[in-house]
Amino acid sequence: MRTFSGALAALLIAAAGAASAGGTVKYASPVAAFEQGLGAYKSGYYEIAVPALEEAAAKGPELNKFLAEFYLARIYSDNGAALTNHGKAYKLYLSIAFKEVDPEDGQRAPFVAKALTALAGYVRQGIPDIGLQPEPERATEFLVAAANEFRDKDAQFELAKVYIGGSRDDVKRGIHYLSTLSEEGYPAAQALLADLHWRGKLVKKDEKRALALISVAVENAPEHERIWIEDIYQQIFCGSTQGTRKQADGIVATWRKFFARPAAPSTNGQELQPQRTCGNGEVVDIQRPEPAATSGQAPPVAAAPPAVQPQIIHGGAAGFGLRDAGMTK
Repeated sequence: MRTFSGALAALLIAAAGAASAGGTVKYASPVAAFEQGLGAYKSGYYEIAVPALEEAAAKGPELNKFLAEFYLARIYSDNGAALTNHGKAYKLYLSIAFKEVDPEDGQRAPFVAKALTALAGYVRQGIPDIGLQPEPERATEFLVAAANEFRDKDAQFELAKVYIGGSRDDVKRGIHYLSTLSEEGYPAAQALLADLHWRGKLVKKDEKRALALISVAVENAPEHERIWIEDIYQQIFCGSTQGTRKQADGIVATWRKFFARPAAPSTNGQELQPQRTCGNGEVVDIQRPEPAATSGQAPPVAAAPPAVQPQIIHGGAAGFGLRDAGMTK
């Protein structure tokens, strides 16, 4: 259910009325257009967000133009929306990625990193509608730029997945990324590393560490990652002995003392998720985050990268102890 402030609700109603009547929406200023477009975007009203963001991208101040293009790209790249247009999204991301932005620019750099990461996905798969052919090597170059120059965690994770399918040196790089991201509280990396430890693939088989890692991951998994992370949790939990579970609980309790864990976004309707069970009928104990209290505002849809990254607390030798450890010879 979408909820808004009174002012935003009034703007959306007015814009929706004009759109339904086939009229052209008029904005008080390009800045006002950006504010309305961003509000509509965060509330999931893409059909209202697009004309407002287009107005801001065409006529707004430089920073608003930059951000408006980014949010338009997000809308067009959303496969779950009626306005999906990957050709438009690709061109917008390309424009953003090639702007000269200092990696230390807290206002713009995170968005450039996300654009580079999105481009990598497009270039790796190709876009037939616009004649874009798959170029895996070029896609990796985009990820390297986002991961190394802009230190973007999503890019680092995607790069890790590329590396673990490569040469031995690449595998080392991939495991390093997964280990570092796991220590920094990145649930997807924790889940993938847990799966590798559980299967003994590329790293030493370690069932208790696998269960501990996936337990931390499933507690903080964002909504859009929950299904596959819970799949891995179910597999590992159901295959673990009671002794392994107790040992893993002790490891998780220790890790929690040393590492700051980012709060997962709250979701509405979590209670509607089906209960998972093992093959023997045992209920899978999944620790899902409690829904966060709201202040009358709906959470952002496909939230943009934060301008300021959260502080990471490193535990040193007392922490995960995962970096470059346990690789198979």
